[in-house]
Amino acid sequence: MPAIEVNNLTKTYRVYRKREGVWASITGLFRREFKVVEAVKGVSFQIDAGEMVAFLGPNGAGKTTTLKLLSGLIFPTAGDAQVLGFTPWKREHAYRRRFSLVMGQKNQLWWDLPAQESFRLHKEIYRIDADRYQRRLDELIDLLEVRTLVDQPVRELSLGERMRMELIAALLHSPDVLLLDEPTIGLDVVSQRKVQEFLKFYQAEQQITVILTSHYMKDVEALCERAVIINEGEIKHDGPLADIVDRFSLHKVISLQFAGAELPPGLDRYGTVIEARPPRAKLEVPRQQIPEVLTALLAAFDIEDVGVHDRPLEEVIAELFTSQSSRQAEHESTTFVKSKVLRR
Repeated sequence: MPAIEVNNLTKTYRVYRKREGVWASITGLFRREFKVVEAVKGVSFQIDAGEMVAFLGPNGAGKTTTLKLLSGLIFPTAGDAQVLGFTPWKREHAYRRRFSLVMGQKNQLWWDLPAQESFRLHKEIYRIDADRYQRRLDELIDLLEVRTLVDQPVRELSLGERMRMELIAALLHSPDVLLLDEPTIGLDVVSQRKVQEFLKFYQAEQQITVILTSHYMKDVEALCERAVIINEGEIKHDGPLADIVDRFSLHKVISLQFAGAELPPGLDRYGTVIEARPPRAKLEVPRQQIPEVLTALLAAFDIEDVGVHDRPLEEVIAELFTSQSSRQAEHESTTFVKSKVLRR
């Protein structure tokens, strides 16, 4: 039985449309216009126990809404979800003790008090035995290297230090499911790496089920083997992370090092020059043309070194989101023009 099972989950909002101008504002008092926003549209997926899955998408794609549904913070418009055999929005106490939600842009710790005071509050909320609580706290503090910081008020901690405290608070009651929404947002490289290393070790050690949303692809590549991509409220990809590049990238990159000190002219005949640092250059070439372009380059130039690489994951995903947004905007524009013509 999967730890998380989602079937046709849908969440829509009715949003008031306020028009510009004083007269429009007065009119809106008596006749309000609304539009329906589909934050999540019929999403379905399954996640096995002990799996760590990346949940990817642009801003406004429906990632955070889905996590809020799975944590029971909001109710769905339609569809169903089961997490550890529970329906999240029923908000049963037995379920609340078995999951945690960490949001990088929300603070669950008391701002003016030391983190350890918030930890004690969590102990009482989750009714954790005193001995178990102390063992658990010591373990997490040592793993996250914050023993000297738990006595400081939270407001005096850096963003990276606060995030490590948030993780301790989320894991004190040993949840079976961990929902992470942008856990490294705004962190410096060192803090990002510490959080990554901890999550990778902890998940492997405890075999908990993790859903991770992040715009930082280094998080995703370091932690997850599977990715679910959501855009405009719908699932666009669900499978191995490695398959994203093969499925959505139409190009590869050829790296070249020439024998001379300068770059030869006419390289743009073989592909798009994306980097030129004599005597090195990089060309972006359609995947199906790689063999013939390589043959032509080796025949035309004196090349000391050559390599063929996939494009970086973040570029492929960014291009995917951009192209889909462009198609949606084009569709909406066409629909708008057609409706105006019909009205005439």
